[in-house]
Amino acid sequence: MKKIGILGSGIVGRTLAGGFINLGYDVMVGSRQPDKLESWKEELGRLLHTGTFAEAAVFGDLIVLAAKGTAAEAVLDLAGAENLSGKVIIDTTNPIAESAPVNGVIKFFTDLDQSLMEKLQNKVPGAKFVKSFSCAGNRTMVNPDFGGEKPSMFICGNDVNAKKQVREILRQFGWEVEDMGAVEAARAIEPLAMLWCIPGFLENRWTHAFRLLKT
Repeated sequence: MKKIGILGSGIVGRTLAGGFINLGYDVMVGSRQPDKLESWKEELGRLLHTGTFAEAAVFGDLIVLAAKGTAAEAVLDLAGAENLSGKVIIDTTNPIAESAPVNGVIKFFTDLDQSLMEKLQNKVPGAKFVKSFSCAGNRTMVNPDFGGEKPSMFICGNDVNAKKQVREILRQFGWEVEDMGAVEAARAIEPLAMLWCIPGFLENRWTHAFRLLKT
């Protein structure tokens, strides 16, 4: 079993940490303040470790970037490019701006000509980024239950073998995987977060997911 390093201690990081632990993975969650995660150990069990971002980056055979989009580059700096080189990084981030939504539509600090994922891949070129979990809510990230229907998780990335590893993890988590190609596809995947959030802000519905229907 691989060891998983999770960079970020918000609700996404906690949800995915629990999912990995339930599957038998060893997990270290990295934070600027590792001490605040002591209660997580009681809740999630002996397979959970805590540390700094750099310690989690060293620990993990596979890394999950679960930080806010506005903090993602700083978190990678704290993790250390040398600690991430050669590793698969599941990029869950979205470039959500620090401003209020307008009629339920969140604002991005990127444009359609460059995604946040592309910026992150350029920042740490030695790592193998795979976009995933960015178009789903934390309540459905692990074992989504839609009456027997599997929702679609859209992924992309430049490294074929890295995407194979992420595809297997998503299968274990209960998702159907749709590979959209290379890193540039994140320009289309990340805006799905805008669409996903609208029912939440307008109608307080936060447990839906997307599915790609094919003939």
